[in-house]
Amino acid sequence: MRVDLVTREYPPHIYGGAGVHVSELARVLRSRIDVRVHAFDGPRTEDGPGGVPVTGYSDLPELADANAAVRTLGVDLQMVDALAGADLVHSHTWYANLAGHLGGLLGGIPHVLSAHSLEPMRPWKAEQLGGGYAVSSWAERTAYEGAAGVIAVSGGMRGDILASYPQVDPDKVHVVHNGIDLEAWQRPTGDEGEARIAAARERFGIDADRPAVVFVGRITRQKGLPHLLKAIELLPEEVQVVLCAGAPDTKEIAAEVSGAVAELSAQRNGIVWIEEMLPREELIAVLAACDVFVCPSVYEPLGIVNLEAMAVGLPVVGSATGGIPEVVDDGVTGTLVPIDQVQDGTGTPTDPARFQADLAAALTDLATDPERARSQGVAARKRVEDHFSWEAIADRTIEVYERILAGA
Repeated sequence: MRVDLVTREYPPHIYGGAGVHVSELARVLRSRIDVRVHAFDGPRTEDGPGGVPVTGYSDLPELADANAAVRTLGVDLQMVDALAGADLVHSHTWYANLAGHLGGLLGGIPHVLSAHSLEPMRPWKAEQLGGGYAVSSWAERTAYEGAAGVIAVSGGMRGDILASYPQVDPDKVHVVHNGIDLEAWQRPTGDEGEARIAAARERFGIDADRPAVVFVGRITRQKGLPHLLKAIELLPEEVQVVLCAGAPDTKEIAAEVSGAVAELSAQRNGIVWIEEMLPREELIAVLAACDVFVCPSVYEPLGIVNLEAMAVGLPVVGSATGGIPEVVDDGVTGTLVPIDQVQDGTGTPTDPARFQADLAAALTDLATDPERARSQGVAARKRVEDHFSWEAIADRTIEVYERILAGA
């Protein structure tokens, strides 16, 4: 079986969970089937992780001044012919969905897509793309309605797909969770591990004698960072907060978050803002230097960052939305914070102040109870070992491929 994966992100150009997903899935599939990757940010001169063959495609120079969405479609069109000969094409995110859709039509092969997020659930992207948001929405809808199969990364995401695209046959939507590389993501141990953690504390100013809450995510509306910053105002003075937050979607949200962090830092100490995208080993050390992970997202199909934090041994305080309740076992591996949301696609809390207060209360309860935090961190690691290994995810994905190829 030859399967061609089509993706916007692929190492070394990764900025979100979808890129991590494709990289890890391709690596594990490589030992089971003939898998090839087609990615943006070309040209590529080396194979991907695990020796996966990868072809990279660059923006068309003729579209250099075009809207970002139009430039994306220019890359998609370059990929289409290269998909000939595959038994199945599998695309990831709207950036690559149209390439998979057109490649499937041209080659008469089934197109499967993985839903990592949905354009109708992210209307704030109009701030980023302008009219291009209508283009990205059209490309995504066309691909979903024409796909032979859709893989949702959570049951919550499956529900969002069927609500957003009612023309899609529910029998074609399969749930396969995201996974985690258990060897790569774990707490550093031994003298060398403790030295790495100590070095991270020293470099970023994380106080080993104070409880620490850590956030990791892009600066985008869906991650709920403005709500977290409001919640931090309500935390006890002893609790410090580490914000690994960068890659803003727009200049406007970058300015909003920067201003809020500056104001917060003027009110209290213990605010550590790390704007750079840290290499994995250093990020693991930062996570291990903290006690509780927080995921305040207003839209989160699953949240690989939660799996990564849990694999390092941190409990998660997360919004009870999207796929987060399928990852966090409330009261066992962390705390789920209730969130009632406006049903207009933005995910906005109906009562932001209540959500922020509940988030602060949950963080306070766990961060100031070190024994419970440690116990839930151990349970978090066990949960990802039992349910979210990439080997299990790859097996389930191949089952979906085989079912679609058999016409089931």
